[in-house]
Amino acid sequence: MKEISEPRHLEPHLNETSSMRDFVFGFGDGVNTSLGLAAGVGGAAVSSDLIILATLVAMFTGAKAMAVQNYLAVKSQRELLTSEINRENWEIENKPKDERKEIEDIYKAKGFTGKDLEMIVDKITSDKKVWLDTMLTEELNLNLEILGHPIKSALRMFGAFLVGGILPIIPFFFSSGITPLFIAIGISLTASFVVGAVKSRMANTSLIKGGIEMAGLGTGIALIGYGVGSELASIGIVNV
Repeated sequence: MKEISEPRHLEPHLNETSSMRDFVFGFGDGVNTSLGLAAGVGGAAVSSDLIILATLVAMFTGAKAMAVQNYLAVKSQRELLTSEINRENWEIENKPKDERKEIEDIYKAKGFTGKDLEMIVDKITSDKKVWLDTMLTEELNLNLEILGHPIKSALRMFGAFLVGGILPIIPFFFSSGITPLFIAIGISLTASFVVGAVKSRMANTSLIKGGIEMAGLGTGIALIGYGVGSELASIGIVNV
């Protein structure tokens, strides 16, 4: 007889996915934001102290903005899913025959028939939590756990953004001129490649392709930032 899937067994993995998602996107955004700004300000041929100051201000501002945005997004999504869960729970309580028929249809589509199908439906509908979990995962493909908690998600995003954002400005603490900028670009592109590879691993796609795509994005950001800063300085719009 075929085994019955248990929706609740997915929760640890979904929690892990939620945490990794927040870190990967926060870290990647932090690296690229700071790299673009450092390259842009550096392109204007200003001192390392000014590059550090400008990038730190942008880094903390960006981290806060990303955290707030992530909090609101996760909170809104959870509210929508909670509404769906409440509706499904109401239907189980008030329309049990219809919901039982839906369970039967779900597992009939999986190939269960006869006594096996009847036993599975009886087992699932005998426990309302299992019943609800099954309806959510099998019929609606919903699970609150994959979204994470809004506050925790926001804090992870904030921290990851800061960790990623600090990398491009580390060289400017020890040197000045064009050299620390090149080092910052090297550090950032390496970090971007790793982040891209991790994202690809989460999506079960090519690690190399994902890494190159993310590093390519970082390269583009650095070139644009440097070009804009250099051009503004050369035409006298920016004169520091």
